[in-house]
Amino acid sequence: MKKIIIFAGLIAMLLVHASGYAEDKPVRQLKAFLKNTKSLTADFKQVLINEAGNPTQTSYGVFYLQRPGKFRWDYLKPFQQQIVSTTGKVWFYDTDLEQVTVKKLDESMGSTPALLLSGEISLEDNYTMEQQGVDGDLMWVKLVPKSQESSFKYVLIGLNNDSLGGMELSDNFGQLTRIYFSNVILNPPLKQTLFEFKAPKGADVFSD
Repeated sequence: MKKIIIFAGLIAMLLVHASGYAEDKPVRQLKAFLKNTKSLTADFKQVLINEAGNPTQTSYGVFYLQRPGKFRWDYLKPFQQQIVSTTGKVWFYDTDLEQVTVKKLDESMGSTPALLLSGEISLEDNYTMEQQGVDGDLMWVKLVPKSQESSFKYVLIGLNNDSLGGMELSDNFGQLTRIYFSNVILNPPLKQTLFEFKAPKGADVFSD
């Protein structure tokens, strides 16, 4: 459960490293997608994979994005959690534990992909981007953090017809986290109340 909270909090930033047209195209597509996407909604399936390559946990939910700086993950199955980012903060709410954790969305998170889709951090300053070719219906770009202190090795972003198709994160403990997006809607009008979070009555609140 903790791994899921950490990854989703990360998701939701990236020096282009390409030589030649074939390598440059996927990177340009990713940058164009991030530039042209002001808002987004999608269903997601998230799978945690251990060092042996076996899936250990699968979760389902809905993702919302409003650039700059606002995103929301609603985990619906098999347990309920919310991760909401706005006004420079991120709220992590675990329904079962009745616990809220609040973190600042600042430079301390700049070496992670936390702001990858939110538009808060310069991609070129934080990541090296490399094309990885096509696998299935998705064109993949690999994002390698420039910081030596990063908690993960790389992130893969999969694009499907200029839209978001999937993500994969490899952490420093040998675990993979994969997210598959479906029913993606680009630039829909979103209610700002989606990104407003108020701790439920009785919940324990912890703040950095």
